[in-house]
Amino acid sequence: MSDFLLELRSEEIPARMQGGARDELEKLFRREMEAAGVAVGEITVWSTPRRLALIARGLPEATEAVSEEAKGPPEGAPDAAIDGFCRKNGVTRDQLELRDVKGRNTWFAVIEKPGRATRDVLAETIPAIIRDFSWPKSMRWGAASLSTESLRWVRPLSGIVALLGDDVIECEAHGVKSGRETKGHRFHGIRKTDPKSRNFGLPIEFFKDKNPTVLNVNGMIEIGSSDDYARKLAHAHVIVDHKLREDEIRIGAMAAAKRAGLTLVEDEGLVIENAGLTEWPVPLLGRFDETFLDVPSEVIQLTARVNQKYFVCEDSAGKLANAFVCTANVEADDGGAAIVDGNRKVLAARLSDARFFWEQDRKTPLAQQARKLSRITFHEKLGTLEDKVDRVAKLADWLVFDAKAPNGDHKLARMAAELCKADLVTEMVGEFPELQGLMGGYYARAEGLPGEVADAIRDHYKPVGANDEVPTAPTTVAVSLADKLDNLLSFFKIDILPTGSKDPFALRRAALGYLRLVQANNLKLELDQVVHAWASKPIPALAEKLADFLLDRLAVQLRDEGVRHGYILASRAWQGRIDMRVDRVEARARALTAFLGTDDGTNLLAGYKRAANILKKEDWHGIEGEIARTGEEDPLSQVDDPDMKAVIDAKMTERHAGELSYTPEPAEKALMDALATAEPQAGKAIAAEDFGAAMAALASLRAPIDRFFDEVTVNAPEENKRANRLDQLARFRAAVHKVADFSRIEG
Repeated sequence: MSDFLLELRSEEIPARMQGGARDELEKLFRREMEAAGVAVGEITVWSTPRRLALIARGLPEATEAVSEEAKGPPEGAPDAAIDGFCRKNGVTRDQLELRDVKGRNTWFAVIEKPGRATRDVLAETIPAIIRDFSWPKSMRWGAASLSTESLRWVRPLSGIVALLGDDVIECEAHGVKSGRETKGHRFHGIRKTDPKSRNFGLPIEFFKDKNPTVLNVNGMIEIGSSDDYARKLAHAHVIVDHKLREDEIRIGAMAAAKRAGLTLVEDEGLVIENAGLTEWPVPLLGRFDETFLDVPSEVIQLTARVNQKYFVCEDSAGKLANAFVCTANVEADDGGAAIVDGNRKVLAARLSDARFFWEQDRKTPLAQQARKLSRITFHEKLGTLEDKVDRVAKLADWLVFDAKAPNGDHKLARMAAELCKADLVTEMVGEFPELQGLMGGYYARAEGLPGEVADAIRDHYKPVGANDEVPTAPTTVAVSLADKLDNLLSFFKIDILPTGSKDPFALRRAALGYLRLVQANNLKLELDQVVHAWASKPIPALAEKLADFLLDRLAVQLRDEGVRHGYILASRAWQGRIDMRVDRVEARARALTAFLGTDDGTNLLAGYKRAANILKKEDWHGIEGEIARTGEEDPLSQVDDPDMKAVIDAKMTERHAGELSYTPEPAEKALMDALATAEPQAGKAIAAEDFGAAMAALASLRAPIDRFFDEVTVNAPEENKRANRLDQLARFRAAVHKVADFSRIEG
């Protein structure tokens, strides 16, 4: 068993591509090894800006010999067919065997494949990996790039290290031959610093080698095996393990801030990005002019992060300090003073631009900025951004004034909605689109507008993701709801819906935002009324399309909380149509989840399934058959419709008013009495939207229905008994359907 080392060295690999490249390298290596029959165990993959490295532990010396069989043409087939079969499988005619297959002699080829040396397999694998490697963006280079058949790689490939044990695996890709030589840090030579000062979490033995790394005559480092790879590169100022570089940046940046009496603003994404930009990271703290702190802190942080990859710091009061932490790729003799000064000058230029935008934008009131929205197309079929703002303002006003969801000041809601998109035309947001909404809030506050309006402008995009903060201030909630509803309704009206993984207008995100706003603020919004207010007329089809989409997203959202999809399906209907209140569907589904998690619920569901199967097999509708003359496909689809309630109740009373023509069995009578009690209780609870109480009423039917099935023969030979017992099962099914449609629940 031997360990295998592969290093693919190139010019700088973009930091954003390195994570995917590590995954791709392991995937391709495993693919090639498995195809060759080589068992692969532990694999380690590392990356730096200039190299990808893979170490596979415990590879066998050779593959196992295998015997394969291939079925060919039958005996008597044309010679051409048999010869073709032989060529395909690399055998001669005298190597074929005749075997009986379903009474007919058929030719078989038995192909013996001897084991292959793993080094030979690797020699073929490495060029295949390089050739098939997938990059988000790649390039061709050199004279060979004139041909479209030449190698494509993220940056020019310059070196391959391939070692099995301590032996070189000889191969070639795009004119680059494999070997055992690699390069260290681009600027540093062999490590001269004290290993005790910065060992990056590596064992101290890395730096106590009696034979430290030396450059050969070509200025290259010779790798003996996978065991000394990381150690020799560490001596050459390259920490090949990206996780160790991340730790050094994370810990070093925090320490640099602490030494200055500050606290680092943690940013894990920035840690990973800086680790992808450096092979020998050295965090350094610098200062910028305090006058820049007049600019909003978010602007400073975004400028430092996006443009310069710097961390920012806070003082003891939690306010942004005039300090930054940059990550150098070298250890400077002056402690990094010159590096810090250069970075400070670059950051100062960026912050000067940001301050200019801040000052210029404040000279124009938001209302005046909003007029420019008429020049920006929202969508070719939906008009301009100004048209969208008008719709949002109208809906926000209605939500507060008429729907009382939320209950606030409708004038403030309208004002905030009319100005919520104004910052999109400002200089600052033009430079930093990530600050939309946030800058509008700053400008509104600087202009002296009410705090509720400024907050609503700032937060109306929230919640953006599953972990984002959910607004609760009434004005903010109204504008946020109106904005998301307008996005959904506008695109649904022109038949643009998400398909598969494509959602160019982020409608799924808008739906999730709507759901979280409704949940956090306990809102009870009727979607058909929302559509009426938005369109100034009822559009039932659009309301149903919106409700259907939102309930699908609700099912996805609640899945992680243990609410099964079937429970949402069972709770979707209300008064004969899809429920227009997602909060009510959620409440029913949660109550159903709790109920079916009990023994009563589980057994009642089993009883329901049994009753439904019997009724289906007998094609029995009972009272439902008479109701079916309404023309509804589902006889009980209108059971909660107020217009149908009187008819249904009259039929039920008529059917059960008279005494039975026979004496019911005790279990039969018990079910009838239980239904007589549970039905009105469940109906009253449903009307009050107390779904827990409705489930409790159903729970009282569990024992009677179990006893009924145990002791009563449903298909009795007497017609009157059979009819009544099927009626009781139909009545039981109807009682359950009033609470939830158990037929939609699997299992």
